Amino acid sequence: MQLDTLLRVAKWEMTKNAGGVDKRTIVVMALSLVAMGAVAAIAVSGGAGAGMDDGIYRIGVDESSPYYGVAADDSTFDIREPDPAAIERRQQELLYRGTQLQSVPRTAKERAALTELRDSTAQYNDRTLARDDNQTAAFPVSVTLVYEQQSGSSQLDPRSGDGSDGSGPSAGGSDASDGSGSSTGGSGDGSDTGGTGGSAASGGGDGGTAGGSGANLGAIGARLTGDVQGGTPSDISPPFPFESLVLAFLYIVPMNFVIQAYGSSMLSERLNRRGELLLVTPVSRGDIIGGKTLPYLAGAVGVAALITAALRFGNIAPAGSYVAVLAVVPLVVLFLSATFCGAMFARSFKELTFVTVTITVTLTSYAFVPAIFTDVTPIALISPLTLVVLDLTGQSVGLSSFVFSTVPPLLTGLVLFGLGAGLYREEDMFTQRPIPLKVLDALAGGINSRRSALKMSIVLLPLVIVAELAAIAFLFVLDSVSLNVFGTNQSLGIVLVLGVIVVIEELAKSLHVYAGYEHARYERTLRSALGVGALSGLGFFIGEKGLLIARLSDLESLPIGEAALQGATLPAGLPLWVAGLLFMLPLALHTVTAAISSVGASRGRRAYVAALTVAIVIHFAYNFTVVSTLV
Repeated sequence: MQLDTLLRVAKWEMTKNAGGVDKRTIVVMALSLVAMGAVAAIAVSGGAGAGMDDGIYRIGVDESSPYYGVAADDSTFDIREPDPAAIERRQQELLYRGTQLQSVPRTAKERAALTELRDSTAQYNDRTLARDDNQTAAFPVSVTLVYEQQSGSSQLDPRSGDGSDGSGPSAGGSDASDGSGSSTGGSGDGSDTGGTGGSAASGGGDGGTAGGSGANLGAIGARLTGDVQGGTPSDISPPFPFESLVLAFLYIVPMNFVIQAYGSSMLSERLNRRGELLLVTPVSRGDIIGGKTLPYLAGAVGVAALITAALRFGNIAPAGSYVAVLAVVPLVVLFLSATFCGAMFARSFKELTFVTVTITVTLTSYAFVPAIFTDVTPIALISPLTLVVLDLTGQSVGLSSFVFSTVPPLLTGLVLFGLGAGLYREEDMFTQRPIPLKVLDALAGGINSRRSALKMSIVLLPLVIVAELAAIAFLFVLDSVSLNVFGTNQSLGIVLVLGVIVVIEELAKSLHVYAGYEHARYERTLRSALGVGALSGLGFFIGEKGLLIARLSDLESLPIGEAALQGATLPAGLPLWVAGLLFMLPLALHTVTAAISSVGASRGRRAYVAALTVAIVIHFAYNFTVVSTLV
């Protein structure tokens, strides 16, 4: 690429599209951004100010009643003069005289009002007791919970025996937390009213129900959090980085506007041969694509920088820094590259709309879902958005965590740009073909000889890594549900992850081979098919070691992570000959399964689907056997 040419194309792209967006669209986009900022500010402020539920319950109560102060402190209630006739006219939900409820709740709203008043009364009493000078008398029971990150077998892991025994340091009480805890006072007999002993609902102590025979769904709440809390039992609630996630989501939303404009610009070049003028100029494809992409890339990163600055200097997230901006860059590249490929595949703006929606939903889920588990599990680092959350909350981000979160999506974006660039030529750009055939055209663009099978398997590895990491993030919660598959007692999460990973890997090894046969790049003979398949399997085996990047995130500390990465890493403590055997077995596996798929691909589409199914079954059987034996 030449910088001056790149900038010239970028300037032309900005000038051409400056008049392509009307003023009405600009106003709508601006109002949408302002609305999102306002919603985020309200969410972060904890909903201070007017709320949607203000005054929805009308209560008749005198100032002399002890419930007057309760209702006055809760904006949900609209205080009125006690009037039995108003109750009959449905103009009041509750009627109190002194401490006595004079009305019997009959409607759903009246029952909801009574429930809300009881909750408000409990909170009002807690606040009153908190102002008492004798805190020991006011709160005879004090509980401290420590939510710790799982370092060994998970309580949700069905292979961990009978679960946690709930033991921990205490004085007159048993532990009621998932990790460790302490308590003072109380009898500690595990009942609902005495001490701080673990009841059946807490999943710990003598009354716990956790076990290795099935799902321990009661501990999921503790697994989704990670913090230390203390106070009275009524004060305890699992911490959750809601405000930071709302702010982090602000970085994702503007990308949807950017990719809409970017995809439309790219597709417009293909319609009515408008892009032919650029193709006939003495400018390389890389300069054209890079120049047309640069304004959108710079715009998205610039918006991220402005959001960070606004949060920092607006004292909403004063810890925000350049780390949040850098963490967003791989996501911007990934969004733009996927949209570029979609624009190269789509035949019309209607088809591009469906492609763009699919890209938005898929990539937003990939970015947002893992970030929910920030500070809880290494799975959170799968998404670069987790780095944004950490930075906004003032936590340090290590270099290894930054590399693990950003390198896979960044490389995947570059691969997608490369695949789309293979179609940025006259013979493919202006040809209207269905999307599946366009995908095969893009894959075949990088095939020149048999050795290309090895190269393509390595090149596609970033896509495989991102897809597999996303599968782990989406399915790891199901690790709590055990299945008795062939007597192995493996969890549902591990079985599903193994199945998804096998499908992803076999497609990555064989789809480009099938594309090569469809475009007559390989000879349709048995010898050629076996050779191409072996090279594809070898390339995948070499590239698979890229999964070692997962060691930077400690992902193998989780059973589902260890199972998913068993092909790229070896368990510790094995004899040398066993380690060598396990190192070479994946090579044989990938070579054999890729050869099977290659033979099927050389004989047509139906034969390819059948051979691919056989390869998937063999691969799954191998992975399941290894996981059941070693993990």
